[in-house]
Amino acid sequence: MEDDRSLGFWAIALLFVGSLITVTDGSIHEYNNEGFTKRSNARFFHGGSEGLYASKFLVFNASSDKPLKGKSFIRFDDVTFVRTKESASKQNRMQATAGLVEAIVLEVKDRDRIGGSFLKTDAICCTPELADARSCTLGEVIIKRDPDEPEWPKRIKTFFRGNKDEIKMSPEAVVINKTGMYYLYFVTCDPELEGTIIRGRTIWKNPDGYLPGKMAPLMKFFGFMSFAYLLLGVVWFLRFVQFWKDIIQLHYHVTLVIALGMCEMAVRYFEYSNFNSTGTRPMDVTLWAVTFSSVKKTLSRLLLLVVSMGYGVVKPTLGGITSRVFLLGFVYFIATEALELVEHLGNINDFSGKTMIFLVLPVALLDACFILWIFSSLSKTLEKLQIKRNMAKLDLYRNFTNALAVSVLLSIAWIGFELYFNATDPLSELWRIAWIIPAFWNVLAYALLVVICVLWAPSANPTRYAYMAETEDEFEEEGVSLKTAGGDVERNELLHGRGDRR
Repeated sequence: MEDDRSLGFWAIALLFVGSLITVTDGSIHEYNNEGFTKRSNARFFHGGSEGLYASKFLVFNASSDKPLKGKSFIRFDDVTFVRTKESASKQNRMQATAGLVEAIVLEVKDRDRIGGSFLKTDAICCTPELADARSCTLGEVIIKRDPDEPEWPKRIKTFFRGNKDEIKMSPEAVVINKTGMYYLYFVTCDPELEGTIIRGRTIWKNPDGYLPGKMAPLMKFFGFMSFAYLLLGVVWFLRFVQFWKDIIQLHYHVTLVIALGMCEMAVRYFEYSNFNSTGTRPMDVTLWAVTFSSVKKTLSRLLLLVVSMGYGVVKPTLGGITSRVFLLGFVYFIATEALELVEHLGNINDFSGKTMIFLVLPVALLDACFILWIFSSLSKTLEKLQIKRNMAKLDLYRNFTNALAVSVLLSIAWIGFELYFNATDPLSELWRIAWIIPAFWNVLAYALLVVICVLWAPSANPTRYAYMAETEDEFEEEGVSLKTAGGDVERNELLHGRGDRR
């Protein structure tokens, strides 16, 4: 029982860590009248960050009908800055430049090139002293240019004009010719622009589509998993049809989980493919993907639970606990659906930490309940089979227990990897391998399903896993031999209640 509690603890930790991983906002970053934050002697706004692959074609072809085809780029689309009426009224309406806002695009490895750290100062904007020393231009962000790429980090200037209270950025695109994690900041060094807000959007695109760089491999992964589930489904269906006379209720449950897995992976692939083409998540497709995922997770856990209880193998029904099993499954589905809807369809930034924990904790606690119940049920089932000396079924459940134990050990090891990965990569510099974190859990779930399909595969000899009449078990338990010198005839008579004819 102590081992069960330990497994429950790790299950809680596993789900809590996994659920706190935030989702990517997408390749289109919207700005809805948001303000700038003061930092040092500057005011800045984080415009977004994405992993971008290098453009396929390094030469910019302005004469082409699609000059950005095959290019990675960040495009400023209808980005507008609005300053306060008070700030605008202080300016002469004839001034050509009356307040500067800079858009700074940089690769994360060049973050030390922004600000005056290389000049041994904490200032972000150029000060009069630094300007006098000709180290920078007064009123602008201090940037140390890369000698190998003199244009980087990239600076795009936008000036307010006269006493107008808003100005729109020129609709230009920054082409990315080197693979990396890129950050965009809007910065102003003018104290008179206190209270300025930003609206509009920026579009980030990779050479092959709008899917963010760290999500791009997942589209191929879900395509591969769709094929894997399809292959498993075909093999299972052929066995199902071949031995349909010996099918037990458990086989229908396995079939349903395989079908849901195929649907989930196919819808996930379609969702990512659509995202890659349009730059935004298709809400209806995402809703279907989330629902399929929640239903499959629920039924998968219920499948593990009823198998561990010996349903259809050691006992014909779940008895009086059927309602509790269905209640746990229903509550788990509601909690999982709520969490995944927020993660995939909502904006994580709109929810406080307390709100997210409120959604995460129920799922973690319910998963812990499943883990505890599964292993305690397995323990009882193994004990019952040992007492009855049913070696075939005992071997079956030992193999199943070993598979579950291996999956728990792998999960614990993966938790350690995730914690290390997140702690050592706060700026997403390792974005190119980040996709393996969600991929692992899908592969692990698939592997457990394959184990169940192998162990409980339909066959011509269902007695190795199917429930047998309790009469036979009672005779075996009492050590009574049902075989006589005359063969198996008397054994059959005893089992059918005709042994008294002797």
